[in-house]
This record gives sequence, structure tokens and C-alpha cells, in this order.
Amino acid sequence: MDSILKRYISSNFTKSFLMVFMPFFLIISLIYLIKISSLTSQVSLSISELFLLYSYSIPEIVYYTIPISFVASIATLFSKLSTDNELIALFSLGLDSKFLVQKVQFISILFTILLLSISFLAIPMSKQYYKSFKEEKKAKAKLNLMAGELGQKFGSYYIYIESKGKDNKVFNNIVIYNKSTTNQEEFFASKQGSLKNIDYTTILELNDGYGYTYYKDSLQEAQYKKIDVYKNINLQNIKLYDILSYWKQFQQDDKLKQKIFFMIFVSFIPLISVYLIASFTIINPRYQKNHTFLVIFLDILILYTLASILHKQGNVYWVVFLIVVIFIFGRVLFKKRVQRYF
Repeated sequence: MDSILKRYISSNFTKSFLMVFMPFFLIISLIYLIKISSLTSQVSLSISELFLLYSYSIPEIVYYTIPISFVASIATLFSKLSTDNELIALFSLGLDSKFLVQKVQFISILFTILLLSISFLAIPMSKQYYKSFKEEKKAKAKLNLMAGELGQKFGSYYIYIESKGKDNKVFNNIVIYNKSTTNQEEFFASKQGSLKNIDYTTILELNDGYGYTYYKDSLQEAQYKKIDVYKNINLQNIKLYDILSYWKQFQQDDKLKQKIFFMIFVSFIPLISVYLIASFTIINPRYQKNHTFLVIFLDILILYTLASILHKQGNVYWVVFLIVVIFIFGRVLFKKRVQRYF
């Protein structure tokens, strides 16, 4: 009987979870893809590179999707079993509500372990790979300089390109301008130009042009056959840490410390929400109304509000205190509203 009940609960939970998880996952994935695609305004990215960056974002997407999906799925599970009178049938066979919720509680423990693993192992590494790839691409990739657009920059220079060649590699009628200080300005124009990449340096090569340099009360004019303008990308800040080294930074980084508190609390949402949700969704449909959507909304709102407060001004004592208090409160509420009747 015990194994049959486990399979029964697992089957119903899996259906409920996937029905909620997949739409949330796709929506959040779309938001991340839009965010990633905005990089194409800075550098050229192929489709495969876009999806590589997206793959680095998957742990974070899963991390934010699972808690909400879990809360919604167990609320839907208990509500559906109640309204379909399946819980009444189980209780009539001698099973009580505590036994049923304990089976779901085991699933919540597995989800909490999964979330802790994602937050403390997968996300730090994926974020570092994402940042490293993006900065390297900025350094090595061809810049997306558009023809006919104002306000584009190459290093410290503003640049304007009248048109591009057929292969998009040659620029026609280029103007660059730089105001270094209030007393110094530079202006260069050329008939043609092109971009080259050497290691982590991008070179704008200008051909057949002239330039003016103004400094204080002096104006100098020069004509040239060829001139190179360099743009160096600083890669000193790109450093990949192992997991232990990454999290050791929290001792000097207050933002990282607050993020840890947020991630721990969110990871425990499946564990602390089971009894709380069961208290309002295990009902007798003849005498009680179904408020599943309201329960889901309020539970997510309250728990994520607490998580955001911990993110801003929490400490380790508050994290432990809130997790323990919410779990105990859920147990007490469950005994009072459900266990004493079922």
C-alpha cells in the first residue's frame, strides 16, 4: 500500500509540476534570450554563440522557476485530489492527512537539495563563464559599427560611417571625433577604413584622410595615407574562481553576502511551504471553498517578500529564524485546520 501511494502521489505531482514548470521556464527563457540578444548591438554573435550564452543562463532560470512551480504544483495537487474526492477515498482506507503530506515533504527535501546545489555550485560557475565569454567576445569580435548612425563609439572616439562596402568589411567616408579635455579636441576624416583584430586589440585602420588636433590655442592639421586607432579591452577583471574561492569573497563583498542569504531562503521554499499550503488546500469540497489560486499567490508573495528583505538587510540569524518559524507555523496550522479532521 505504501509503495502504491508513493507512485500515486509521484505521478500526480509530476503532472502538476510539469504543467506549471514548462510555461514558467519558457517565459523566463524568452526574457533571458532577449537580454542576451541585446549584446548584438555591441558585438557580432552567431546563433550558436547566442545559444551558448543562453546555456550559461539555464541554471539561473531553473533556480528561479522551481520554487514558484513547486508551490503552484503542490497546491494544485492537494486541491485536485480534494475536489475529485480522491483524498476522501484515501482517508476512508485508513490513511491520514499527515501520512499523505509526509510523502510530499520527502519530495520537497529533494527539491531543496537541488536548489541549494544549483545556487551554490552551478550558478557561480555559469555566471563566471557567461561573463568571461562576453568580455572575450568584446575583445576579439568584430564591432557592429552601423552606417548612417550617430552616437557610436570606438574606444574614446565618436565615430560616423556614411556607408559600408558590399562585404561589410570596408567603411566609406568615416569621421571620428574625440574631446579628451576641455582644452584638447581631435577630429579625423578618411575616405575608407576597416577593422582588424589582433589578440585582444581592435584596430580601426583609416586610409586617405586628414585630421585636426586642437590643444589650447594651437590648431594642427595633418594629411595621411594610413593611420591606426587602437581600442584595447581590459581583461584583467576576468578571473575564473573555483567554488570555494568564489564564495570566500563574501567576507569582503557585502552584496555577495546578502545574495547568499536570499539564495538560502529561496532554496528552502519547497521545504517550508508544504504544510503551509496543505493547511489551505486539503479541504472537504462539500463544506469548504476552493481558494487554490489565492493560496498560491499569497504564499509566493509573502515568501518572496521575506526573501527580498533578507537580500537587502538580512543576516544568518534572520535566515535561520524565518525558515524555522515558517516551518513550525505551517505544522501547527496544518494540525489545527486539517489533521484534526482528516
